[in-house]
Amino acid sequence: MLVIQVKENETIDKALKRFKKKFEKTGVLKQLRSRTFFEKKSISRRRTVLRAAYRQTLQQAENN
Repeated sequence: MLVIQVKENETIDKALKRFKKKFEKTGVLKQLRSRTFFEKKSISRRRTVLRAAYRQTLQQAENN
């Protein structure tokens, strides 16, 4: 459970922004979306490998 302490003289907007950041870091929403449909292990592994290869090509292009 997330607990956000609202500091003295802090606006609700700033407290809400801190809450949203904490909530996003926990990964609850991402996990919920991934569990809506079953995905085979081989497909999820393939997706991670393709994502890593894509990132690597971006880094190589940036260095050159």
